[in-house]
Amino acid sequence: MGSYQVEWKRSALKELEKLPRQFIPKIIAAVKGLSENPYPQGTKKLVGSEHTYRIREGDYRIVYEIFENKLIIEIIRVRHRKDVYR
Repeated sequence: MGSYQVEWKRSALKELEKLPRQFIPKIIAAVKGLSENPYPQGTKKLVGSEHTYRIREGDYRIVYEIFENKLIIEIIRVRHRKDVYR
C-alpha cells in the first residue's frame, strides 16, 4: 500500500482554525498519520456512505473520505463530538 495524499476541504480548514489552540497540533498530527495508515485503530465507517470514515482525537472528530483508486484522503470536517454529525 502506497502513501496517501491528504487534502483538506476549505470548510474543514476553517473549522480547524476555530478550534482551541491547544488541540490543533494533535489534530494535525492525527491527519498526517492518515497518509501512511488511512485506517488507524479506532476508525469508524460512517453509516450511509461508502467511503466516509471518522477518527477521534480527544473530544474532537475528524471526518474524512478515502479515494482508494487515486490514493487521496479528503478531510471533510473537524469538529467537537457534539457538533460533528449535525
